[in-house]
Amino acid sequence: MPPPVLPPAGHVRQAGPPLVPLLLTGGEVLDVGTATFARGDVLLVGGRVAALGDVPADDVPAGTHRVDCTGLLVTPGLVDAQVNGAAGADLTREPERLADVARALPAYGVTGFVPTVVTAAAGTVERALAAAAALTTDGAAAAGSPVQASVVGVHAEGPFLSPARRGAHPPSHLRDPDRAFVAGWSRAGGLVTATLAPELPGALDVVADLTARGVVVWVGHTQATYEQTLAAVAAGARAVTHLFNAMPPLGHRDPGPVGAVLGGDDLVAGVVVDGLHVHPAVVRAAWKALGRSRFMLVSDTTAALGLPDGRTVLGDQEVVLERGAVRLASDGVTLAGSGVGLDHCVRTLVAATGCPPAEAFVAATRTPADLLRRPDLGRLAVGGRADVVVWTPDLHPRTVVVGGRTPAPGTA
Repeated sequence: MPPPVLPPAGHVRQAGPPLVPLLLTGGEVLDVGTATFARGDVLLVGGRVAALGDVPADDVPAGTHRVDCTGLLVTPGLVDAQVNGAAGADLTREPERLADVARALPAYGVTGFVPTVVTAAAGTVERALAAAAALTTDGAAAAGSPVQASVVGVHAEGPFLSPARRGAHPPSHLRDPDRAFVAGWSRAGGLVTATLAPELPGALDVVADLTARGVVVWVGHTQATYEQTLAAVAAGARAVTHLFNAMPPLGHRDPGPVGAVLGGDDLVAGVVVDGLHVHPAVVRAAWKALGRSRFMLVSDTTAALGLPDGRTVLGDQEVVLERGAVRLASDGVTLAGSGVGLDHCVRTLVAATGCPPAEAFVAATRTPADLLRRPDLGRLAVGGRADVVVWTPDLHPRTVVVGGRTPAPGTA
């Protein structure tokens, strides 16, 4: 497996006035290594975590803003590895609106995310890569501008998907795996993940090519057998896209991709725990089988996030948001992503499984960060990024800090 990818030194830029030091004091601070909370302080200086635990008064710079977090939870910022859009902006139809999505996500506790492009016309992924490269991705844009979640890199969900398991992906743009088609796709070029169906002809060659170029390959929208899924793992695949959805169900004689995930040790499972994509009983079963290290919360959220009920889009297709569900307008049945934030998925996981909140937060912080090979994200560590969220006891975000900045500085 390729080594972890670290951002360049000094990647937390400070455009405009210097960042005001911030001391979050008296909260229950999450340790993602042990998945436990312990009372302590978090000192943020210059866009970095300067100190954790019992911070001596002499170590607190003059002018530091203090926020009393007594009775509140303090965690790393959430990392959402599958975001199709938000606030009316669809990243497949209009990847140039990436900044709108980045600005919308901190309200849901997300400080880092992977913009997802679903199956679309050739060149759409390249447009998304260009948009990501042009965007300031550290949450510290020009003075006075809104705080924005950082872009980890682009996810190409398609076009090498099974027609029988395409879900909301338009059939007109599906195609067989083509090594030449993805010759320009690489982590160095901004693509961090790609979803494909490994049973398609030539798919394993594409898996190997993308893996060699640093892309984390996910198995999804697939009819693959158990054996074909394991072949993809051998070729380099490391995760499964929205487990249980757009793939064969688990069979006791035909385990398929679900059996490869639950019965193996290699694959991380992205799971959309929105209360609609997966029944709570199945969420509990997967949680028990995978635990927080391989159970990864993803929102799969769309342009519908933050909008009232009504019509919007997912790529080329019209969808309808109604009572939290996003479905294709053409049939009114097929789920087409979600309309919730990753914070909702954290709360729903706790409700479905009864797991400690600390463990649910790990599934939305360290687990995706590790899969994406970004050890600078998804954890609180001295010297690390100042991406922090303060939560109410009922797990709603109260204060979000991205790269040392808050949407409303000095509030909590």
